[in-house]
Amino acid sequence: MKGTVKWYNPRKGYGFIQGEDGKDVFVHSTALPMGTDISENDQVEYQIEDSERGQRATKVKMLKYA
Repeated sequence: MKGTVKWYNPRKGYGFIQGEDGKDVFVHSTALPMGTDISENDQVEYQIEDSERGQRATKVKMLKYA
């Protein structure tokens, strides 16, 4: 799935991505590749996983545009 980072706090290590479907998905720093930081309005691709607290993003990748 693709989406846009709504907000992300690197100090706290979490934030939210707004998916193409308009739904917000929780994202934790452990879902990002080592050394990657995301910021508000970044375009990302991710998978969704069910957790005890609801859905969350996993395997988050930054999208690069030519």
